[in-house]
Amino acid sequence: MLMRMVLPEDVKRIIETLENAGYEGYAVGGCVRDALLGRVPEDWDITTSAAPEKVKELFGHTIDTGLQHGTVTVMMNHVGYEVTTYRIDGEYEDARHPKEVIFTLNLLEDLKRRDFTINAMAYNETAGLVDAFGGIDDLENGIIRCVGNPQERFQEDALRMLRVIRFSAQLGFEIEKETQEAIKVLAPTIAKVSAERIAVELVKTLVSKHPENIRVAYELGLTKVFLPEFDVMMETPQNTKHHMYTVGEHTIVSMQNIPADKVLRLTMLLHDVSKPECRTTDENGDHFKGHQAKGVEKSKEILRRLKFDNATIDLVAQLIRFHDERPVIVPKALRRFYAKTGLAIVPQLLDVKIADTLAQSMYSREEKLVYVEDLRKAYEEILASSTCVQKSQMSVTGKDLIAMGMKPGKEMGQVLDQLFEAVLEEPEMNNKENLMALAHKLILPFI
Repeated sequence: MLMRMVLPEDVKRIIETLENAGYEGYAVGGCVRDALLGRVPEDWDITTSAAPEKVKELFGHTIDTGLQHGTVTVMMNHVGYEVTTYRIDGEYEDARHPKEVIFTLNLLEDLKRRDFTINAMAYNETAGLVDAFGGIDDLENGIIRCVGNPQERFQEDALRMLRVIRFSAQLGFEIEKETQEAIKVLAPTIAKVSAERIAVELVKTLVSKHPENIRVAYELGLTKVFLPEFDVMMETPQNTKHHMYTVGEHTIVSMQNIPADKVLRLTMLLHDVSKPECRTTDENGDHFKGHQAKGVEKSKEILRRLKFDNATIDLVAQLIRFHDERPVIVPKALRRFYAKTGLAIVPQLLDVKIADTLAQSMYSREEKLVYVEDLRKAYEEILASSTCVQKSQMSVTGKDLIAMGMKPGKEMGQVLDQLFEAVLEEPEMNNKENLMALAHKLILPFI
């Protein structure tokens, strides 16, 4: 692995400015890790022996990002770079934040307070790579390991336990044994972390190359705290010819078979969340009747608990609502199906159906996949022909009814519903002449 990095010009300039003023300056943390891995860092953080007020003096355009923690954002060419003074964290009182920070002139003191060895390296062109805790070895061996005592690191900040899972998922790294054991002991303390922060780490894990690492969060006891529904799914069998995994393992495999999109991965995580409560068993095996409808409500409850935004909650719920519906492949049934789902979510819904199928048993798999492809073709034909499957596509609107003497209100909505029903039944009805003639008959009782 190369020990020499190419720093962006603005980063070099910031470090050189600090050094020319008699201070130390290094690129530090995740940007160093990513650069060493050949990845493009999302941002570049800099650590320095200069106090915050000195940083402010040295640079023309700065923002007071977090002076109490030693952080000043230096603006270069409209890009912000966080420059933070070497520091030692004081006592942690809430398993999240230090009560105080103490500035230091010693880089190693700053590095040893960081979470993982691969995030505790610093670099500048003068000193080269500073790696006091074996970060390079762990990068080369694909290991996530805490700096120092893992229990101490997690007691300082419980969110670090989820960050272990996330980095492991993003990088495809193994979690070092003592780090795993510390998580098992301290997993209940994840309850001290805000729902918003948990959701951020969960999403980063789910949209990574290895969403299956949520299984590790389950095995180490973390999901039991923030997503207990998943634990129940992992322990719920599916004794049916259509399945070969537990509900939880089926969920994991389905996430591996869908694009790395937040809404799609959350949908697969929760699409069968209500199967455990809907499970019944008879001589033919297990049945899960009603799990879609109940899953819609339970998914909303879970996502609200984790403080997701309403748009995400609503879209995930919609995809769950229709994920298991199988309309007959005939034009009339398909028009009604797409009228019900809305055209906007169809591409995502088809992805969900494919991922769901690929996580089932081999029983009738090819037929199921052909069926989804037939749904896709029908959708494309509807788009190409501009077949009316949404009220917004009708040739007559509420304005036309008002022009005919009808007042806005409930009755107008009922008439528009009947017109739409006629169009779904016979697409050729969707022209102004036909619909106005039908509308005239329908509105007579109301004018």
